[in-house]
Amino acid sequence: MTEPYTDNIDSMSNSNNVPDDSEVSESARDSVHELGVAEAKLRNDRIQKVESLRQRGIDPYPPRVERSHTSAEAKKLFLTTEVSSGNESELRTDAVSVVGRVMARRGMGKMAFLDLKDGSGTLQIHARADLLGDRYDLLADIDIGDFASVKGPMFRTRRGEVSLEAHELLIISKAILPLPDKWHGLQDVESRFRQRYLDLLTNDAAAATAMARSKTVSAVRRFMEARGYVEVETPVLVPIAAGGFAQPFETHHNAQNRTLYLRIATELYLKQLIVGGMERVFEIGKIFRNEGIDADHNPEFTTMESYEAYADYADVMSLVEELVAKVAVEVAGSARVPNPGGGAEIDLSPPWRRLDLRQSLIDHAGIDFLKCPDRATLSAAMSNADISADPNSTWSQMLDKAISAAVEPTLSQPTFLLDYPLAMSPLAKKKPGFDNVVERFEAFVAGRELANAFTELNDPIDQRERFEEQERLRTEGGDLEADRLDESFLRAVEHGMPPTGGLGIGIDRLVMLLTGQNTIREVTLFPQLRG
Repeated sequence: MTEPYTDNIDSMSNSNNVPDDSEVSESARDSVHELGVAEAKLRNDRIQKVESLRQRGIDPYPPRVERSHTSAEAKKLFLTTEVSSGNESELRTDAVSVVGRVMARRGMGKMAFLDLKDGSGTLQIHARADLLGDRYDLLADIDIGDFASVKGPMFRTRRGEVSLEAHELLIISKAILPLPDKWHGLQDVESRFRQRYLDLLTNDAAAATAMARSKTVSAVRRFMEARGYVEVETPVLVPIAAGGFAQPFETHHNAQNRTLYLRIATELYLKQLIVGGMERVFEIGKIFRNEGIDADHNPEFTTMESYEAYADYADVMSLVEELVAKVAVEVAGSARVPNPGGGAEIDLSPPWRRLDLRQSLIDHAGIDFLKCPDRATLSAAMSNADISADPNSTWSQMLDKAISAAVEPTLSQPTFLLDYPLAMSPLAKKKPGFDNVVERFEAFVAGRELANAFTELNDPIDQRERFEEQERLRTEGGDLEADRLDESFLRAVEHGMPPTGGLGIGIDRLVMLLTGQNTIREVTLFPQLRG
């Protein structure tokens, strides 16, 4: 944090009800060494209020609470009653019970207003001493951030705001740490992500993004199920981390006394289900890759992978453009969304542009990967295009760098980049008439990769040879991200796998697009952070 939190509550102390510091238990004052001085004082003040409440026979953390309406439902009840009755000035509904977190307080003396926030919104509470009686004194112990239960009729104030007239008031959970200042929220970016719960409370945009992510996942699931796909679950702990170019996280299984890995893809298990006769399958789940952290990458991320028997990558292209456009309408309200990087609005409506990767790389960088079959020739071509190449990179890594530098930034509107080199795609089927090109596409929007798909390789002999080449690159070439040979998968394919179209789409990237975010940390509730 760059500065201590500040409590934005009006003065509500009642010295007659608050014990002095000597009465606060020693254990309650522990673990405050990491707090700022001002925050630690506020914490101790609130602990004193907790003990004061208990001394007066009030449980500040009761085991249950009555709730008849959410704040939104209570407002709707009043508005419906108001329309039917036609009596605006004196209307009172039957009593309702609402609960929520106190976010603001206004007024003093014999009358006060509280803003009570629950999951549906915020409701103004009108508290008067003549209606609450002795319970009005409880306001002295209520701070911003506390949870309260209020019961009473709904009415409209003189200023016209629909409010609840408090006849009963209870504290149902006492917060002993203050919330960030309501006007500024958490200003330090790291603090926002480390204390996401506070970010959600004080940052409406963060809360809206979190809801949009949930809606996105639900919309993707409904889309796939409507097209006959069956959702499945495959192992997260695997004996061989295969199906992608990535280093895995390693762990140990004590009972079996063997090393296991967190999966880097769901591909190989899902294709085994295709072999088993499940013709359309998909999985939405976490993938783990032991890689760096930046605006586009988090070591733990979410994908939707799907596989369809008797389909190819052209079929999958149609699936992707239809899925993204449909989800955009459900989540963002339109297939046209703002460009997160600025510039022209993005139109996600089908059909999307289709570009040949080889020709695009020639057009933008003068690099023809079919004429650069080794590291030396590719390095020279990249140098001519002013694209630097890590001398320790493999040929595939170098070409990927060239594509990222020269082609991807030009792909603002939705685009399928087609037909990749075989060396970059060990699980994809060769394009007819080419020995070194496969039927693979990557989908790009706003210059970011959104999806990756193949016409899946189902020739077990060819697949084994490619896996063996990947193992050679690992052991002899030192490529720690090379794919791995998975014998159980090869055995499954040897039993016969039908022609299949496969897809992997990044859920985090999709949410970034639909919410206009430029960093994956904004769309991940608890992103991996440094330190």
